[in-house]
Amino acid sequence: MAEEVKETREDFEAQLEESLNKASTNEDAVWNRLEQMKEDGDVLALTVGGVVNGGVIVYVEGIRGFIPASRLSLSYIEDLESYLLKDIEVQVIDVDKDSKKLILSAKELLREQAEEERKNKISNVQVGLVTEGVVESLQPYGAFVDLGNGLSGLVHISQICEKRIKKPSEALAVGDRVKVKVTAVKDGKLSLSIKEATDMMAKEIEEEVIELPDSKEEAS
Repeated sequence: MAEEVKETREDFEAQLEESLNKASTNEDAVWNRLEQMKEDGDVLALTVGGVVNGGVIVYVEGIRGFIPASRLSLSYIEDLESYLLKDIEVQVIDVDKDSKKLILSAKELLREQAEEERKNKISNVQVGLVTEGVVESLQPYGAFVDLGNGLSGLVHISQICEKRIKKPSEALAVGDRVKVKVTAVKDGKLSLSIKEATDMMAKEIEEEVIELPDSKEEAS
């Protein structure tokens, strides 16, 4: 008959302490990796595991992390529950091992993606294009016009109209629909001209009038 091995209280306490030390060491290593992820700007693909007041919960190597609602999207989120179990890409923005605080954000990545998409769209815009847009803001130096599809451009004050004006509000108001001509595409920005678009339309109308047959000639 095999000899029964009895575990003493001291043995149990020693094993428990060893187990706790290993867990603590592993957790410390994870927090150190999280700090490195923050410094390196690593992109993490995670799944939202819970929704709480003001944000959502994710887990990174077993560590509970929080993503504030303001850092989940570029726009206001009406229903946070729609993010539950959703896969998202985030970056670590705040690590505090002592207080067990881990904060992450998707906003910076989304902003970079949106900017890249905007630049790609702008690169496909042809100089000389005449299109319609809506005045979205007025500045002392000109007006920004929303062309739709995430594109906007600047109409310099000198390109608003033929007459000389001291400020854009003398000729435009926010919300006005205007015809513009793309005059330049540079460094991911569009330069527009209302004046040139107006001149082109006036010239087209003039040419159409010239091309109309004379009424006397028709009668004869």
